[in-house]
Amino acid sequence: MKNVEIDISQAIPFIEESRFGEMKEKVHSLYPVLLSRKGKGNDFLGWLNLPASVSPALLKDIREDAERIRSDSQFLVVIGIGGSYLGTRAIMDALSDPFSYLKNNKSLQILYAGHNLSEDYHASLMDVLDKYDYSVAVVSKSGTTTEPAVAFRMIHEHLVKKYGKKNAAERIIAITDASKGALKSQAIREGFRSYIIPDDVGGRYSVLSPVGLVPLAIAGISLENLLEGALSMRERLLRVPAGDDNPAIQYATVRNSLYRLGKTTEIMVSYRPDMYYFIEWWKQLFGESEGKEHKGIFPAGAGFTTDLHSMGQYIQEGLRMIFETVLSVEEPNRELRIPVEDNNADGLNFMAGKRISEINRMAELGTLLAHVDGGVPNIRIRIPSQKPEFLGQLIYFFEFSCALSGYTLEVNPFNQPGVEAYKKNMFALMGKPGYEKAGEEIRNRLR
Repeated sequence: MKNVEIDISQAIPFIEESRFGEMKEKVHSLYPVLLSRKGKGNDFLGWLNLPASVSPALLKDIREDAERIRSDSQFLVVIGIGGSYLGTRAIMDALSDPFSYLKNNKSLQILYAGHNLSEDYHASLMDVLDKYDYSVAVVSKSGTTTEPAVAFRMIHEHLVKKYGKKNAAERIIAITDASKGALKSQAIREGFRSYIIPDDVGGRYSVLSPVGLVPLAIAGISLENLLEGALSMRERLLRVPAGDDNPAIQYATVRNSLYRLGKTTEIMVSYRPDMYYFIEWWKQLFGESEGKEHKGIFPAGAGFTTDLHSMGQYIQEGLRMIFETVLSVEEPNRELRIPVEDNNADGLNFMAGKRISEINRMAELGTLLAHVDGGVPNIRIRIPSQKPEFLGQLIYFFEFSCALSGYTLEVNPFNQPGVEAYKKNMFALMGKPGYEKAGEEIRNRLR
């Protein structure tokens, strides 16, 4: 199997050799801390073994449920927020035809709900669900996270009205805690098919668990290839703990060396629009893992070449607190060439006969050199092609790198205490029982 590779050659020149050596030594010292499960948040390290611990029996159950749902549904609605849906969407978008819904494609399509609180979005979604047969995968450990809980309450009511209570229950898969929580209780009470989110796997590290595997299987993605890729990356990272060819150690070392030099913002870019949600998944993974105790690299994203015509000027000549990480896909899935035009009015005949991917690649390389010349270090993550096995490699690589990088910052990369602040204020403003005093105080502040 080919491998996802990292190229740090356009970032190293920005770092003094002694500083890079010190950081490399620190990251190497934290590698055994992670694997021995002695670091912060060690009760949430189940993701380390996920590619190897998904059993054939679980895959068989998932395949059977996927076939059942595909047989009578045109759409699957994935209800979740953050890590409960971003990994699924990242892989789905990377592997899907962006125009399949316009091509009379009979394959099941995935829709998303509960990832925002937009009334218009969800009302428009309900309009669609009125007209088509659909099923639901609701993802929540607790079942009480506001955004997905609100969406599931509405969609569950719609399912019952449309299909009747018994048939509605057969169209719902709950992916939740093994034994506790509101969603688990409802699944038992109403007879939903359910899958377990492991206790020792946090949401943003959960895409290789049933959180991602169930909806991806329903959409027809090869779970075997996805897991095979993740497993190959896991074996590689464990096989070369101290070697210079360990890409996770390289990535954690370079980005933290740059952070020490004042490069506090990392912009992840891709030259493929179907990688947009992969960048969104990466933003959550690193932002929620590292942004604590007033520390951490700010994860941002951009889509090139589109954003070269908007943010390109800032990246080239703005404040020099940024570095770039480029998701570089080497082979496209389709072929399309530039035609010859007789009068050459646009002056592009020098490109005639070339594939669009060739032009895109030259734009990528030209931009990389321009940004490096402008003082922006560049890291390239080379991906052979957008196939399940390489996306599996990429997911495990980033998860492992993120854990190492968080330990380098001396934070717990597996919790998210700051996420609760907005929820408490929202509950107080909404009048949730027990929040009356806080609600009065907040309303006084807003006057």
